[in-house]
Amino acid sequence: MFNRLAFHFKEIHQNIYFLTLAPRDLLSPFRHEHAQQRKMQPLFPLSFRSFQTNSNICRKRQRAAQRKVPPSCAGERIQTHRVQQAKPRQSSDSMTEASNMTADVVDIGQSCLTCGDRCPGYAPQDWKKICANCKCPRMGHEVFIKGSLAVKDRVPVELPDAMRMLDAAKSRYIPDKYLWAPVGFPREKIEDYFKTIPEEKRPIKSGPGEVYWHQQLIQQFPPQDFQLSQCRFIDQEHIKTFEEFVATRNDHCLDRGYVRDSLPDTSTCRQCKGVIYKGSVVAVAPKCGETAYFHPGCFVCDTCKELLCELVYCIGPPTDENSGSKLFCERHFAEQVKPRCGACDEMIFSGEYTRAMNRDWHASHFCCTDCVQPLTGKRYVLRDKNPICLKCYEGSYANQCTGCQRPIGIEGRDLAYKDRHWHEACFLCNLCKMSLVDKAFGTKEEKIYCGNCYDSSFGQKCDGCTEIFRAGTKKLEYKGRQWHEKCFVCVCCKHAIGTGSFVPKENEIYCGKCYEEKFALRCSKCALIITANGITYKNSPFHKECFLCTNCNTQLAGQKFTVKDERPFCAACYAELFAKRCSACRLPIIGQSGGSTKFVSFENRHWHNECFECSQCQQSLVGKGFITDEDNIICPDCAKTKF
Repeated sequence: MFNRLAFHFKEIHQNIYFLTLAPRDLLSPFRHEHAQQRKMQPLFPLSFRSFQTNSNICRKRQRAAQRKVPPSCAGERIQTHRVQQAKPRQSSDSMTEASNMTADVVDIGQSCLTCGDRCPGYAPQDWKKICANCKCPRMGHEVFIKGSLAVKDRVPVELPDAMRMLDAAKSRYIPDKYLWAPVGFPREKIEDYFKTIPEEKRPIKSGPGEVYWHQQLIQQFPPQDFQLSQCRFIDQEHIKTFEEFVATRNDHCLDRGYVRDSLPDTSTCRQCKGVIYKGSVVAVAPKCGETAYFHPGCFVCDTCKELLCELVYCIGPPTDENSGSKLFCERHFAEQVKPRCGACDEMIFSGEYTRAMNRDWHASHFCCTDCVQPLTGKRYVLRDKNPICLKCYEGSYANQCTGCQRPIGIEGRDLAYKDRHWHEACFLCNLCKMSLVDKAFGTKEEKIYCGNCYDSSFGQKCDGCTEIFRAGTKKLEYKGRQWHEKCFVCVCCKHAIGTGSFVPKENEIYCGKCYEEKFALRCSKCALIITANGITYKNSPFHKECFLCTNCNTQLAGQKFTVKDERPFCAACYAELFAKRCSACRLPIIGQSGGSTKFVSFENRHWHNECFECSQCQQSLVGKGFITDEDNIICPDCAKTKF
């Protein structure tokens, strides 16, 4: 979609008027639309009251805002009206030259943070703040400052002393660990200050926060917002407006916060609304009030949410009736007052400019990223968030047609299949040359065919119905066999399986239910199908819960058991029911844990080995001679004594 173009006419004092010309879309001819004036409240009344222009310019803009726009004319291109080309301003001898704020910024040749090795390093593209090599923004590279990192050396304005609220330095400790820190505070208070700031943003020398500090110093204090000598695209008639903006900002809005080492009473953070406890280290923004306290980590720009370097801020208007004034870095404060060009990064002081891609541009700066030709009133294509004219797009970025090998312009329809592209007129069957637009087609060796040609040349047959697979039909495959979706059915119930689960057996396909009915194991006791927890005994399957002791119904899975007359018994039941009993102790003769054991038998009487002993002297008679004395047994020595 084409982006909206808007030409802004500013009436002095309290009102801004927007005259908007909006084309329909990217591929349609432009049309003039009836213009409507839309009134907006000023973003910053204090500044607008200060930025007065001469009466001739005011009347000129009022007449422009009231000008009628002609009715729609099909095929007519929109042109910008009364927009002067922004040309680089030549410094005159009468202008006072301030110190050069950009001389110590190292950017050329620096690596791109996004592209990495694909970008050989930053190279400026004419007057645009983008890299000529990779088209990424200048600040998207490892830009850094060579020299002083103090804000006073970046901002040619006298700022309030950060220590102005202290009668005298409370400590002579100089924090050489940091690029910047509150001076005159004890070591522990400085550490308390930085504890509330994320580690990657703490300005520690040779740490990750050092890179962050470099980036923020460059980003928050654009030299073109402070020095006229750094402005290349400001017309002579707008120099006074620029100077009035700078003077009003410096006198009424720009300020430096300070740090209190101990909060006298518990208060609330102005930014996060959280509690700040008594005795805590806090940052103060005096222009918001001497009781405008902030956590050190909350002293940030209201737009970019980045820490304000050395607590230097600009006071901005409240965003709603219930909130107080907001803090901004200088860059985003200036953008609250005046639009900033998305190409040269300078503020726009002329009354007319281009609005596109949700950004503002000098009329001559909204141009193609490649050839730098102006795009105002023309169609363009967005590529990686960069505007490209149609000529450059078709020459460098358009897809190549697989058929004719020519670029596919934006006027044509781009048909794509597997990273290949065709013009609509080139998307033809390789054999019969019939158009395949909005039709089913088949591919073979990177060539495309209509359904009939593909079937006749390469068609495969279904293993179910033996018919050819037509181009575009769904095919299911399994181990070299293939079916139509409707032909992939269970061999028993004939129900379609589709993409559901199935079980193959002997070259046949079964659904889960039929396979279980026909082939699944059944329990020898309950005759139900065994789906889980099955065991086998003498080639007979059982459910785990069905294989029980015949006497006590205890589950025998995982336990020792004994079979008697083809019936399983647990060890305890077998011993109780069938084991021989010792003639001495009358207990069953069984092994440990139901296993085998040795015992002595004599004339239908049985003894445990440890129970087979002389009834007189209790000497073990295992493996020795003995004499019976009715139910007792005695050793030969005791027999001699007794008889």
